[in-house]
Amino acid sequence: MLNKEDEKLLALLQRDARASISDLARALSLSRATVQHRLQKLQDSGVIKSFTVELSDSYLTNLVSAHVSIKVKQKLTARTNTELRQMPQISALFAISGEYDLIAIVQAQSTEQLSHLLDDIGNLDGVERTTSSVILETKFKRQGV
Repeated sequence: MLNKEDEKLLALLQRDARASISDLARALSLSRATVQHRLQKLQDSGVIKSFTVELSDSYLTNLVSAHVSIKVKQKLTARTNTELRQMPQISALFAISGEYDLIAIVQAQSTEQLSHLLDDIGNLDGVERTTSSVILETKFKRQGV
């Protein structure tokens, strides 16, 4: 169960995950040691999973994005998933029903980089075939989706 100070700490971190312990302590009117202890408790209990970077809309707008459908040899699924996880240009990977087994959401800085990434995915052991669809324009995107 979170207390009010924990909730306030989480709210501050959601606004700026890079805030210093000193700044957090000042904002919460708590000592640095107390904030450090609460932060460690939230991490240890799994409430805080990780600290991340949120990219700006202007940066994301300039990326080339695509959905890549991937057909995988069943015996190599776990290995293929592990190798796909290691590719930082893949922002999400979903298991799906139908002809293909997976859909990867990929982002590259150029069409040339996207082409190389698609080759890398297609050349992984266990990948039988891929089909990609480049995203031309985002009509809308709901927050948290």
